[in-house]
Amino acid sequence: MPVQVTVISGKGGTGKTTVTASLGMFFNHPTFADCDVDASNLHLLLKPEVKEKKPYSGHKFPVVDESACVACGACETYCRFNAVSMREHAAIDPTACEACGVCVAVCPAGAISLVERPCGEVYVSDTAYGPMVHARLDPGVGTAGKLVTMVREEAIKVAGEDGIVLIDGPPGIGCPVIASLAGADIALLVVEPTVSGYSDFKRAMEVVRRFKARPCVCINKYDLNEPYSKMIESYCGQSGVPVIGKIPYERKIFDCLSQGRIPVSCAGKEIRGLYRQMYDNLYKLIEKVRSENQ
Repeated sequence: MPVQVTVISGKGGTGKTTVTASLGMFFNHPTFADCDVDASNLHLLLKPEVKEKKPYSGHKFPVVDESACVACGACETYCRFNAVSMREHAAIDPTACEACGVCVAVCPAGAISLVERPCGEVYVSDTAYGPMVHARLDPGVGTAGKLVTMVREEAIKVAGEDGIVLIDGPPGIGCPVIASLAGADIALLVVEPTVSGYSDFKRAMEVVRRFKARPCVCINKYDLNEPYSKMIESYCGQSGVPVIGKIPYERKIFDCLSQGRIPVSCAGKEIRGLYRQMYDNLYKLIEKVRSENQ
């Protein structure tokens, strides 16, 4: 199995995608997996060229057989999401429907059935730095966790037995994050030194502890609030979690990102050196994982 490194955080906007793309430039042809399927943006930096598309149908939707519908109104009565309206026959609002299936259960004529429908796509692409697996999920579809699993499993196939999979995980601690951590060997938590950043980081760490993934930490924009950076380092020290990198709040990084460029390629030697140091520390953890798996 390839070594899987999942980059997560407790909240959005901490810099997960920037860190994932920047670290990827130091690896030898890693496989990237963008598992933030609700709002993917790793493609903005890696500029993938799509080679293969696969439909995703992880969502079932009730379909009415108009010829069989007797317009009794039972489905409208029992729907708790106000997704059904009665006209000449039952009509279902796809934006309100939660696909719970109660309408199927109560229909006396058997006129409603749950049918899988396409609600996204999975892409296998090439980039200048290695293959990439990413996805698109239709707005409002609530099966992000299942799509994350599909992306991750496809990335494992692409990476091969001895490869590295860099997973750009979703924010928060919900189902998509859990799906991105399943099977991960290393969890790299990107945290910013703010009140909410620190609080959400600790919640994310609790989630990581429930998996076999080995945790490590990057403090991004560490000089924004150095007292909080010290609190994070102290927490990590007490928990036995290594801080493998500290990236400053640097205008050059944002200039690179606004141009769609990876910071290590254009933000100067100092920034590149800090990311290189983080990569070196991360690679030591990867070597430990490999030696344990032998």
